[in-house]
Amino acid sequence: MNLVIDIGNTLVKYAVFQNRKLIYDQTSASRLFLSIIKELFEKYPSINKAILSSVGKLDRKERDVVALFCKVHVLTNNSKVPFKNSYATPNTLGVDRLALAAAAYYQNPRGNTLVIDAGTCITYDMVNNAGEYVGGAISPGVRMRYNAMHNQTAGLPLLGPDELLDFIGNSTESCMHSGVINGVTQEVDGVIAQYQSRFQDLTVILTGGDSHFFAKRLKNTIFANSKFLLEGLNCLLEYNTN
Repeated sequence: MNLVIDIGNTLVKYAVFQNRKLIYDQTSASRLFLSIIKELFEKYPSINKAILSSVGKLDRKERDVVALFCKVHVLTNNSKVPFKNSYATPNTLGVDRLALAAAAYYQNPRGNTLVIDAGTCITYDMVNNAGEYVGGAISPGVRMRYNAMHNQTAGLPLLGPDELLDFIGNSTESCMHSGVINGVTQEVDGVIAQYQSRFQDLTVILTGGDSHFFAKRLKNTIFANSKFLLEGLNCLLEYNTN
């Protein structure tokens, strides 16, 4: 039984896998890390290995806490990956993007796969049908765009994501929602079209905390999987420990 821990920019995600099947997952604030780890090992005493992934600087105490209960693999740029990594600067590639590429490779090993992760940033990651990670793009995420409009202007309010009723806004707030939600939707559709022009039979996976805002709006055919990153981390744990 495997424990997957993903420490993001704002939250920590936990998942338990048995025979590559996700049987439990939850999300918490980082301050609850210790109590949740204790609860997980009480609930699943058969967990015998874990992977720890962090997009920021990893606190040693977090690794040491998990290591009290089982073997821990800390995901880094030096971890083994099942695909060929052709990124020009592999030491700067985020471990979250490594995990997404791994999930793409395992799910579609002989196909072209574009993974779009709509989180704090929107990342695009491409694994081709030769099993090669070729790179992608990074764009400001939904909340980052709202924050930028508020922080870098004198009069625009601070808003959060909301459902878009019409792409034509008739108030300052609805115009801002249109600019963000409709703008990101058009961006994602345009990026997908660019990749489709270069890669045949492209499979597109949409994941991340804000993916639900766009899944039904996109013109292109996609597969929405909110657990894709966790699945990739579990694959990398198996690949690095077996």
